[in-house]
Amino acid sequence: MLVTFSANLRRLFLICFSFVAILIAGAQPAGQLIKVIVAPDHTDWVYKPGEKVKFTITVLQNGNILKNAIVKYEVGPEKMNPEKTDSLTVSAGTLTVDGGTMKVPGFLRCIATVFVNGKSYRGLATAAFNPAQIAPTIANPADFSSYWEQAKAELAKMAVDARMTLMPERCTENVNVYHVNLQNYRGARLYGILCVPKKEGKYPAILQVPGAGIRPYNGDIANAEKGFITFQIGIHGIPVNLDASVYNNLAAGALAGYWNINLDDKDRYYYKRVYLGCVRANDFLVSLPQYDGVNLAVMGGSQGGALSIITAALDARVKCLASYYPALSDVTGYLKGRAGGWPHLFDKNNLAFNNTKEKINTASYYDVVNFARLLKVPGIYTLGFNDETCPPTSMYSAYNVITAPKELYVVPETGHWTFPEQGEKLTNWVTGKLKGSF
Repeated sequence: MLVTFSANLRRLFLICFSFVAILIAGAQPAGQLIKVIVAPDHTDWVYKPGEKVKFTITVLQNGNILKNAIVKYEVGPEKMNPEKTDSLTVSAGTLTVDGGTMKVPGFLRCIATVFVNGKSYRGLATAAFNPAQIAPTIANPADFSSYWEQAKAELAKMAVDARMTLMPERCTENVNVYHVNLQNYRGARLYGILCVPKKEGKYPAILQVPGAGIRPYNGDIANAEKGFITFQIGIHGIPVNLDASVYNNLAAGALAGYWNINLDDKDRYYYKRVYLGCVRANDFLVSLPQYDGVNLAVMGGSQGGALSIITAALDARVKCLASYYPALSDVTGYLKGRAGGWPHLFDKNNLAFNNTKEKINTASYYDVVNFARLLKVPGIYTLGFNDETCPPTSMYSAYNVITAPKELYVVPETGHWTFPEQGEKLTNWVTGKLKGSF
């Protein structure tokens, strides 16, 4: 009886863990002992260009206003040098700051830091100025579509060569779990965790693409339990079931800053194999005998949010997508005096290294904006104004060029993380589309 109980607990843990880890990439940050709450004076955080914004900074301890705190604040366009800074002792625990305005579409951010007992605590808020009118800065190469069509044609000549290994320790009563590896572009391998309902039948499929980093994956058992084939992939050409130390060593060594590798050559850039690998993952999914032959979705967050858009643009077999705060969007923003998308290839820390004609040209072939222009299938997107990893200016640059059916779920106060309601909404939207519920 004890053995059965332990096995059931283990399976329950795996199901819950796989659901939590499913691409949403960011979790709500842990609370702080001292809370620094910054808020603009419009409840939706949205303003018209030229309209002034006031930020209220409130310092709380144990849920009550903390008086006489030392507050340092700065205001300016996101990711840019601040236009206004000051440091004050706030006797009442609340401070109102005149943030000024922006004359063009964009985002104005107020960051407040409080020092209490020798420790610093931080909060921020970001006001949006007509974000629906933000236009991208990235160049759109004339041969963009033909370049990727040629690359896909080269990939198609290579056999998928799927190798599936059952993982009995992860299987549940209703789901089989496999470690899979496939032949990818130019002989590389692609690895992932496949979860397939055991019950005989035909099922929709969900490709789950990863956020940035190097890590193992557990697979999305939770959605497989609900009647979906799920395939959670890695992008680095290494198995995704190894000891964590392997990934930590690679992240600190050979794959450190992988987004910069061969950026000076669009045919050898690191992400070429990655983007084509997502198409190869779909080649595998649609070949499965359990696949229903019609319903295929892709979803992910951050880097995975980018890959969701890219995959849906490259692969007509994708019927819908969900993208959480997409990275790799309008990366040349910094060259035009505003925020660019992760991985911030041209910000002040990377400009001296990457500001070359060749690297800027390569970036244009890999920027999410240019894939977003090609989308033809419905998608749902979510983002927050306080995102410091994927600045909202960059994400709106991509979202605004989409002409396919689209739905945007904005939760202004979120940064590079999501509330559970965001994950539930996007997952329910995707599964509803695949099941024909809406």
